[in-house]
Amino acid sequence: MVADIKESVRAVDASAVLELLPRRPRLLALGEPTHGEDALLGLRNALFRQLVEEGYRTIAVESDCLKGLLVDEYVTGGPGTLDRAMEVGFSHAWGAFPANRELVRWMRAHNEDRPASQRLRFAGFDGPLEITAAASPRQALTALHDHLAARVDAGLLPCTADALDDLLGPDDRWTDPAAMTDPARSVGRSAEAARLRLVADDLVALLDTQAPHLAAAASREERERARLYGRTATGLLRYHHAMADTSPARMTRLVTVRDQMMAHNLLALAERGPVFVHAHNSHLQRVKSAMRMWEGPVEWWSAGALVNAELGEDYAFVAGALGTIGHQGVDAPPPETVEGLLYALGEDRCVVGAARLAAALGDPPPAPRESPWFGYAPLDPAHLPHIDGVAFVRDAVPN
Repeated sequence: MVADIKESVRAVDASAVLELLPRRPRLLALGEPTHGEDALLGLRNALFRQLVEEGYRTIAVESDCLKGLLVDEYVTGGPGTLDRAMEVGFSHAWGAFPANRELVRWMRAHNEDRPASQRLRFAGFDGPLEITAAASPRQALTALHDHLAARVDAGLLPCTADALDDLLGPDDRWTDPAAMTDPARSVGRSAEAARLRLVADDLVALLDTQAPHLAAAASREERERARLYGRTATGLLRYHHAMADTSPARMTRLVTVRDQMMAHNLLALAERGPVFVHAHNSHLQRVKSAMRMWEGPVEWWSAGALVNAELGEDYAFVAGALGTIGHQGVDAPPPETVEGLLYALGEDRCVVGAARLAAALGDPPPAPRESPWFGYAPLDPAHLPHIDGVAFVRDAVPN
């Protein structure tokens, strides 16, 4: 099997990745099978630096979309320090990873003395969500309300700022970690939450109906940010509503809402120009994603599947895979698996077309690799027909 693909394997660089695709996509996604491995993040950084020369100006990562605004401001020459950007601008503790710090540092340096039209941009495309909790909708709702209140007649607003504050109440009602496992602790189906969903809908509608006026009253950057606040507010309120669900479909609804928020953010970024996207494979693949959680197995359409349905060939997905993760007890993969076939090539980093891999593995494809560590999600050979390519790193090293 190794001989069947050896001539098709290339070192991972921008030209090798783009040659796998029928056209240069507006959204080029690189997946990872686990989080936090420097080998994978370093590969991402190197590929983005090369893709910049191909016209990609934005990198979007699996991090809070609102926190990401601070990182974007910093890399485009705004105030603050690198330390603050890393501490405040990332969710999921991603700011502590050295490769993420190097990415932000490099982007800031690259943008120095360049006009705004040529600057690189940073974006988080995840919702303001953690595995244990969800943020209050306060930041998104108040920012959207403030944007409109400064530019349209007060009589068009669905409520005053004070009324909005009263409906929101204390933030700890929304962020209670116990609500993730106990629907009764969630505020998501309270009378105030129901009213806030209507308010958010009215504010977003006002953005649309006042578009001609707002085009003259606000910059494009301000309008894009207002739409981000609107997407985030409605998504967060939908997520909190699902947290209060007591049905067996609760977790499916939660992961679905999260990836829907991701997809909406990616589609908005694609309107700006070509975007390089990096996240877990499960958020970027075209097929249904699945995982087992404390309430049982869940399946949902990922952000990548949703974006692909909208963009078609303007979306491309290169899945990431790893050979060994010695510090997590993940040893050399069995030779009949996708990872095993690539591992046998002896290349430290390589990329190959998914169709060639599928042909080398045969039909029917073998079973996926089994990982002894829950944090690594092996690549399923049955998914190869729905992937553009596979980027493989032979060995991870300890962080």
